[in-house]
Amino acid sequence: MLTKKQKELLTFINERLEADGVSPSFDEMKDALNLKSKSGIHRLISGLEERGFIRRLPHKARALEVIRMPETTAATHPSVPSDKRGAGFQPNVIPGNFAGPKIARNADAAVEASQAIALPLYGKIAAGTPIEALQDPNRTVDIPSSMVGRGTHYALEVDGDSMIEAGINDGDTVIINPCEAADNGTIVVALVDGEEATLKYWHRQDGRIALKPANPAYETQIFPEARVKVQGRLVGLIRQY
Repeated sequence: MLTKKQKELLTFINERLEADGVSPSFDEMKDALNLKSKSGIHRLISGLEERGFIRRLPHKARALEVIRMPETTAATHPSVPSDKRGAGFQPNVIPGNFAGPKIARNADAAVEASQAIALPLYGKIAAGTPIEALQDPNRTVDIPSSMVGRGTHYALEVDGDSMIEAGINDGDTVIINPCEAADNGTIVVALVDGEEATLKYWHRQDGRIALKPANPAYETQIFPEARVKVQGRLVGLIRQY
């Protein structure tokens, strides 16, 4: 799911590449989308790249390549392998579709289906959509009750590979505990400018917030603290095999 602005930018870039063979400049993109600054374009580009619609070509100025359009499923270039792993956060992975006792990374996570609870499934998380806009009370996902503690929780589908070195793959389902603050190094759902939510490592320093990916193919995004809010922290993960 892309936002309206992401779709507009992707279409504009694709049309310019087809017409001229050269991607438009950031100033041209800003003017085409009627944005006030190029920072908004940087954020939209990062969101499109994270979702696998475009890629930046290294060592070339203004070099963007459209990999796929929203209505297309096939990509012209292979993405980063989904089974790539990295150090750092070690998610408590629960195999999906459990119908009886299952073995997870933590022995305590092996449960019977009768101990499952239903959490609301709010949709896909990447740089793109506020959590409030994703809420759908008709969608739920069953998880082991031992996976969550007290309080409320919700689930999100991971869209993109920006956190693969934290063991979070495209297509995984993450379990989120709503909160408004987080310690440095925590993986959180962060809302930028009240418009775009993303799953990243959270770091605060000197009045600025760094949202760090766990994939060297993506850049850390840094914002003034007032522009970013925590909407929840990662507490678990479900993977379909």
